[in-house]
Amino acid sequence: MQNVVRRSKGYQDIEGSSSPGTLNKSTTLPDPDSHATDEIEMASVTVVPDDTFTVTQAVNALGFGWFQVKLSLWTGLCWMADSMEMTILSILSPALHCYWRITRYQEALTTTVVFLGMMLSSTFWGNLSDRYGRKYALTLCAILLFYYGLLSALAPSFMWILLLRGLVGFAIGCTPQSVTLYAEFLPTKQRAKCVVLLDCFWALGACFEVVLALVVMPTLGWKWLLALSTGPLLIFMLICPWLPESARFHIASGQTDKALATIEKIASDNGKPMLLGRLVVDDTQAQLPHRGRFKDLLIPSLRMTSLLLWFIWMACAFCYYGLVLMSTELFEPSSNACIEKIDSRPPINEENCAANCKQLQTTDYIDLLWTTLAEFPGIFVTIFIIERFGRKRTMAVQFVVYAVCCLFLLICPQRRSALTLVLFFARGIIAGVFQAAYVYTPEVYPTSLRSVGVGSCSAMARFGAMVTPYVAQVLLKTSVIFSVALYATGALLAALACILLPLETTGKELTDNIDQQTSQPTKD
Repeated sequence: MQNVVRRSKGYQDIEGSSSPGTLNKSTTLPDPDSHATDEIEMASVTVVPDDTFTVTQAVNALGFGWFQVKLSLWTGLCWMADSMEMTILSILSPALHCYWRITRYQEALTTTVVFLGMMLSSTFWGNLSDRYGRKYALTLCAILLFYYGLLSALAPSFMWILLLRGLVGFAIGCTPQSVTLYAEFLPTKQRAKCVVLLDCFWALGACFEVVLALVVMPTLGWKWLLALSTGPLLIFMLICPWLPESARFHIASGQTDKALATIEKIASDNGKPMLLGRLVVDDTQAQLPHRGRFKDLLIPSLRMTSLLLWFIWMACAFCYYGLVLMSTELFEPSSNACIEKIDSRPPINEENCAANCKQLQTTDYIDLLWTTLAEFPGIFVTIFIIERFGRKRTMAVQFVVYAVCCLFLLICPQRRSALTLVLFFARGIIAGVFQAAYVYTPEVYPTSLRSVGVGSCSAMARFGAMVTPYVAQVLLKTSVIFSVALYATGALLAALACILLPLETTGKELTDNIDQQTSQPTKD
């Protein structure tokens, strides 16, 4: 065992009782010859278990306070910037269709290249985060995302916009690591609620992007929209130096003194006395030579979990972004008719399609805003059920409800209000699934694999998102029935995958190694 002895005034035990200025068997007397009473001393000693604490015990004992509030705002800003870059896809494609007279396939390609960049980079960012820290990866991500996002507004041709948006996608691949950093600082009891509530920033970003487009697009055009959408990124980039590094990462990388300093910072910000005793580190975990290796996700104890999660994330992104893209397509006059009439249309002539330019109108933006607002009730429904029914059941039930919503789209919603209501409900449900997945995934992987685990799941999600434009923007023009049926089928298969997940993580602490994860009892 490697232990860190902290000498200081005003400690509390793990149960939360404080003992300012008092001494007991767990308090180390200061050495008279010591030059500082606030010294951190590392040594290999034998200790009584009651005199020790782990990072998990420290985070739980210090509770949710000002430290977590600040972190919520900072990571939420990153989440908001990510949301704006994603929401802009459904607005940018029709604008480019008119600006450069591109075909429907080229229009879908502008969305696909973003998700391709995200898919190719997600595992890279996860590996980087596990090796060099969550803060380092997020800072680099913010710089690249702001730079390429701003350059996109200056793109002189369609090929340049494809290249630059692909690089934007590469940078966006790191944003899920903000959830990893956030979750590692949350007490066990508050973790699920807080991670789900983080989606409020995503919803705010999406709503802000729609309102910004409503104001900017009719007068200044898509280039100004791209430039102004980088605003939250600039703010996040400027606050990155103040982001805390994960204490769990410090433990996993052998930087125990920094982990202790971070815990003291939490105690100070939350107005709690520092824990009484010694920070205990498992040497086998702290000195792991290989952290963040992708192949470790497929070891026997994690193989089934990883494979099922990859499919769940892929289906979730396929359904979520498909609904986002379908929202603008279905609100077009040609699509807002009876399904049978839509499917009886003759095949689209791509040459005529390129010249058939229809800009989004004010009513389209308002309807898009309404469907985006649906994420808020979806968030609160997920918070209500995720602790009561567990992570697995929550995701499974929500996938089934989403499939039912897709079937309602096949009942010919001729009235615009009925179509908006169905899309509103479906958007809230699938947003809830995504957040439940973001709760479950960091919980199921140990610290040494947490970032690469989340990154690999995010990569598979981007694969699903990369495919979905060809269904929601291309196939939908030929057959609404077949397009919507694909989304319903994908959701039902994902619901089955949720049920088959080996572990239920509700009420479980975050683990630092694989042995801890497999030894914890499950609550199914």
